[in-house]
Amino acid sequence: MGGIVSGLLGGDASAAAAEYPSSSEPSRVLEFHSSQRWRLHFNSAKQSPKLMVIDFSAKWCGPCKMMEPALRAMADKYPNVDFIKIDVDELSDVAQEFGVQAMPTLVLMKQGKEVERIIGTKTAELESKITKHRELPKFAA
Repeated sequence: MGGIVSGLLGGDASAAAAEYPSSSEPSRVLEFHSSQRWRLHFNSAKQSPKLMVIDFSAKWCGPCKMMEPALRAMADKYPNVDFIKIDVDELSDVAQEFGVQAMPTLVLMKQGKEVERIIGTKTAELESKITKHRELPKFAA
């Protein structure tokens, strides 16, 4: 059944699981369990030109679990990008604010503005969009 769901969600989740093995190392992915703490973090991130990848997922979501090793690996690979994980059941108000209707939903943001959105387990597309948006703006001298 997981293959059917991930197939419907667009995905290369099984490829992701093979390409990004899980690790017991500490993760660079920040998890928020309080709407208030999330808002404080989000508001401070609006001041930074740094790319933020927000993973909206749920503990019961099979494709979300399959995507997790890829997100952890990307967080290690791109230290200049903030990776955030939000459980839609814990922070349903935040998920609603972002209009999340399916999982996983990955929202890429810069300075508080959405620049890309990916629905499903599309790791190659996610990495491509991270590469595209992760550069900090270059200021003219």
